[in-house]
Amino acid sequence: QVQLVESGGGLVQTGGSLRLSCAASRIKSRINKMGWYRQAPGKQRELVATIARGGDIDYADSVKGRFTVSRDNAKNTVFLEMNSLKPEDTAVYYCYLRSFADYWGQGTQVTVSS
Repeated sequence: QVQLVESGGGLVQTGGSLRLSCAASRIKSRINKMGWYRQAPGKQRELVATIARGGDIDYADSVKGRFTVSRDNAKNTVFLEMNSLKPEDTAVYYCYLRSFADYWGQGTQVTVSS
């Protein structure tokens, strides 16, 4: 069964930076897309950023210019560099992978204090 292991969440002050990582293992089919979603308390899960195997990238408007998603295809790993963090970025961040099915990580908490 596919496993997604996330790391890098934590507590940071407004304006600070964090870097999230997600490594996929036990994947036997081609990975078409990897990325990140987030869910804040009382809200629906929403797209943060995704990157396709060929390099196409999608960002939520709210993070454009502040977050950067990247991917190491050889290591089945996706990263999210988050800069200029705001309190409204506070959420559980979930790693996402699409091959023949969609897979999700367990989530990592990001808290931005004001």
